[in-house]
Amino acid sequence: MKALIINCSPVKTGATAEIASIIEKEISTRYDTKCICIDDYYFKFCKGCRSCHSTAKCVMDDDILKIMDAFDDADIIVSVSPSYWADIPGQYKAFIDRCTPWCDTHEPHASIREGKKGYTVALRTGPSMHECDRIIQSIEHFYGHLHIECSGHLGLTSIEYKENVEPRKSEIIDFCKNI
Repeated sequence: MKALIINCSPVKTGATAEIASIIEKEISTRYDTKCICIDDYYFKFCKGCRSCHSTAKCVMDDDILKIMDAFDDADIIVSVSPSYWADIPGQYKAFIDRCTPWCDTHEPHASIREGKKGYTVALRTGPSMHECDRIIQSIEHFYGHLHIECSGHLGLTSIEYKENVEPRKSEIIDFCKNI
């Protein structure tokens, strides 16, 4: 089985990337893993043209298909997202918007292989779980429209820098046991 881990942050070396790396290491004994950073891909914002509502294809030609091929190939998807103003980063939101061709709210729509399980890890700098809950809800809403079964989530507060991850490593490892 294959697992895709997505660093939803544009920062390739920060706390989010560190958490994604821990998850990759922990689950790689059970899954063939691939870890990607959303910022490694080039794609434009959705134009809202709705052409995909009748064609199931986007009019733009960029890296969205590469990411969706990775989604299709995976059995397990783990999105690791920091809080940007109490929600997912703009880059990941732009990606979600561009997934409209795969969204089940219109016919025809493209689809990815069924039977996937999705997991979410949200992190924020402050002490309250409220922002983490909002991030988790955003990603799980997205998973639902792609028919990815929401199978678990973890919220981590008080993490601003990479150094703040180490004291929380055991929580992340425990979470990985359920993936």
